[in-house]
Amino acid sequence: MNKFLIILFVSTLSLAQPKGKKLVWEEQFNAKELDLNNWNVELGDGCPNCGWGNNERQLYTNENQQLKDGFLVITAKKEGEKYTSSRITTKGKKEFQYGYFEARAKLPVGSGIWPAFWMLGANIDKVGWPKCGEIDILEYVGKEPHTVFTSLHTQDSHGNTINTKKTTIPTIEQGFHLYAIDWNPDKIDFYVDNQLVYTFSPETKTEAVWPFNQPFYFLVNMAIGGNFGGPEVDDTIFPQEFTVDYIKVYQ
Repeated sequence: MNKFLIILFVSTLSLAQPKGKKLVWEEQFNAKELDLNNWNVELGDGCPNCGWGNNERQLYTNENQQLKDGFLVITAKKEGEKYTSSRITTKGKKEFQYGYFEARAKLPVGSGIWPAFWMLGANIDKVGWPKCGEIDILEYVGKEPHTVFTSLHTQDSHGNTINTKKTTIPTIEQGFHLYAIDWNPDKIDFYVDNQLVYTFSPETKTEAVWPFNQPFYFLVNMAIGGNFGGPEVDDTIFPQEFTVDYIKVYQ
């Protein structure tokens, strides 16, 4: 059997409990609605930094996300001249420092869509971005098919994506895949389908280089267009669904 097909088969299963860690939190999306003890639903267009700071086109609503058959489904739509989607976070409710973080998700497709599973430093309101740090466990842009982006943003990089890895996976748009990081005080390892794709481990860990010594919270969203997802958006692709099966945290 082709090696990649073996990896694809394994990716349909959850990773066994990481060695030396135990499951401390999980979201299986099995309820009828989001548990607001765990999640915030962010609304609007991100103004005064319109487009959430990236010149994105979507308006985030509460109507574009639903829990269905044990999945979180975020739907991006084109409604007249308006693009809509959803963005949820665990800010102030579920925040974690170090561990193995994993999501099982199925990607949307098409030029202009930009789904993501990521984390921000919990001190963002005090120090701002990018000083708070950002961990992009999964980013995908429809204009670059068959490619997964795993990245970090820090004050040292001035928020630019210089600490990053593009990984080509021919079947990434087919079915569900696993996206994860293993984060400890020394490094952050990024995984796709249990395969290591990128490691960030700077020798000198100043505050500007390594803001990853504090709690972070989760974000799940699907943007449309913007500096990274655009500029071209193919209106014929909508609606598109970003589907998340679960999120798990091991420590």
